[in-house]
Amino acid sequence: MISSRSARHGKIIEILRRTRVTSQAQLSRLLEEEEGIATTQATLSRDLDELGARKVRSAEGSSFYVVSGIKDIYGEESSAAFDKLRRMIDELVVAIDHSGPIAVLRTPPGAGQFLASYVDRVEMEEIVGCIAGDDTIFVLAREPLSGKDLVERMRAAQA
Repeated sequence: MISSRSARHGKIIEILRRTRVTSQAQLSRLLEEEEGIATTQATLSRDLDELGARKVRSAEGSSFYVVSGIKDIYGEESSAAFDKLRRMIDELVVAIDHSGPIAVLRTPPGAGQFLASYVDRVEMEEIVGCIAGDDTIFVLAREPLSGKDLVERMRAAQA
């Protein structure tokens, strides 16, 4: 089963992608109402820091949270998203294998789709995309990389 911290981080990212969240109180309320996740302000503040979230000001002058590194949010990359990916790989991947252009990641039951969703959102240039089941993820390497090359890069991310 995925850790509650990792699950909460994933839900925070999803909420920030679809909603202009202007305060931690609003984010806490959305987490509880939409996802059933209750959290303290201190935990939420720590989560936002770990995710590399920051407040930006819109053209209209209002400020809201964004998470750097996930391209479809803000059009730029940040090491925070890749650091988070490394932590998730450390926490969730129990085995890695490869065949042809595919890397195969094994996770505990229930964690496959969660991890694959994050891998897709980070949009690593080396990865075309992921297909996930309950505990297995197929990650397609972008040519000229092979699945073996991708496995080596993911193992390096675990170190």
